[in-house]
Amino acid sequence: MSSNHDTQIADGFGVARSLVFVVEDEEDIARLISHTLRSAGFEVQSFRDGASVIGEALRLKPNLFLLDVMLPGKDGFDIFRLIRKTTALSSTPIIFLTARSSVSDRIKGLELGADDYITKPFSLRELLARVRGVLRAARHAGLTDETLRVGDLEIDLSSMKINVQGRDVPATVREFRLLEYLATHLGRVLTRDQMLDAVWKETPFVTQRSIDVYVRRLREKIETDSKHPRYLKTIRGIGYRFESPRQ
Repeated sequence: MSSNHDTQIADGFGVARSLVFVVEDEEDIARLISHTLRSAGFEVQSFRDGASVIGEALRLKPNLFLLDVMLPGKDGFDIFRLIRKTTALSSTPIIFLTARSSVSDRIKGLELGADDYITKPFSLRELLARVRGVLRAARHAGLTDETLRVGDLEIDLSSMKINVQGRDVPATVREFRLLEYLATHLGRVLTRDQMLDAVWKETPFVTQRSIDVYVRRLREKIETDSKHPRYLKTIRGIGYRFESPRQ
């Protein structure tokens, strides 16, 4: 398959020319990933460790981080936390790329707020599909100028910003997409399978248990008391319902 054809495919997904930061210490793997992404129309910056990633990200504003977990110095989880604590980067999508394939590592990645988790070995076609899927999700979230207002919660669909009682609340792309999906179906009971299909269609490792992790994270961000939620209600044995709180 030619590079020109790959670029046309990327253009069709609306994500060509996106800048991807690849943080991978294995030189051969980093070179292969970078070549694959560039052939598909992406711009790429590659890093062997996390030492200069934050500074360069603030300067160049990448659209996505591909972040290996097992790195020299600070590991990928540490770098992830630094990215999320940096206001200008906090909503940038992050995909973990790692040889750690255990369920506990995947759940840890999800609990941190990763947008996807790819385990080695992987196919280059799968890598491209997952990168495009995450970027498509981020792009989709900004296609409308509408702002949803429910109680003391504002959800700005164009800027992907969440405001609670006048306070901006950072959220990852997947967290935002899940909240958007729930809020635009106000009062409806949604099953975990419906949420998986709407928000994680291209991400095979996400399970119904993962939905519960994301809902818990959202509750910690938007609820006054996450143990007694006003917005995100659990419907036992089925899923969740987004409600307008009683005044």
